[in-house]
Amino acid sequence: MSANITIGQYVAGTSIVHRTDARVKLVLVIAYAVALFLSTGWIGICICGALGALGYVAANIPAKLAVRSLKPVLFILLFTVALNAFTFNAGSGDGAPASTGTIALAGTFGISLQGVENGVFFALRIVFLIAATSLLTYTTPLIDIVDAVRSLLRPLTRLKVPVEDVAVVCALTIRFIPSTVEEAERIMKAQRARGLRFDEGCLLTRAKAWVPIITPLFINLFRRADTLACAMDARCYTGAARTHLSIARMRRSDSLAGALGVALLACVAVFL
Repeated sequence: MSANITIGQYVAGTSIVHRTDARVKLVLVIAYAVALFLSTGWIGICICGALGALGYVAANIPAKLAVRSLKPVLFILLFTVALNAFTFNAGSGDGAPASTGTIALAGTFGISLQGVENGVFFALRIVFLIAATSLLTYTTPLIDIVDAVRSLLRPLTRLKVPVEDVAVVCALTIRFIPSTVEEAERIMKAQRARGLRFDEGCLLTRAKAWVPIITPLFINLFRRADTLACAMDARCYTGAARTHLSIARMRRSDSLAGALGVALLACVAVFL
């Protein structure tokens, strides 16, 4: 597996975060995501960032892993900041000075300082959310995540919700993220060997250069999905009446930690 792929990887350890029940960690990540997107001020977003950093310290996960998990979305982060920063209301276009809080570049086109601040705010939301979900996968084996999803959604079986299928889909999604990225890297190397260049020409030319990458990648993804479906059908998978190990009862300390964490995140979401 490529060294740049960290999403879906498990880092073995004995820290307090590793030992915490997977159901508690999953609920805390969901509450963390809600708090992130309900917080409207810098105080709330900074508290969320501090809580995420505290989680990495408690889990003894190197900071470089958190930074490496952001590489796949680096373009999205830059695009988010740029989309909010640029404005067409920087000036009147007839030589008049730009309005307060904007920097005119050409005519009415310019940079809004308030837009830059908003873009950084939205980008930090994405950064902290990805870091939190990565921490979940770093400290929790895949099978434990699937069992946690199954356990938390079990009450929905009375409403005829296919909980077992949802758990399997979650497991396959997490499992095949690294494989998909690795497949894309192999295709890119093969196309580079054939003379394809991704860093030459204008923006449109560079965008067209990705067509020979995306097309075979999607073909391989559909082929892999078909192979997986055939394999599951050959093993008579139905999603019902499956046998598996029962999940151990949640410890009182885990329940208390989960309740305190959700309460703190709820306060951040409501008041900050």
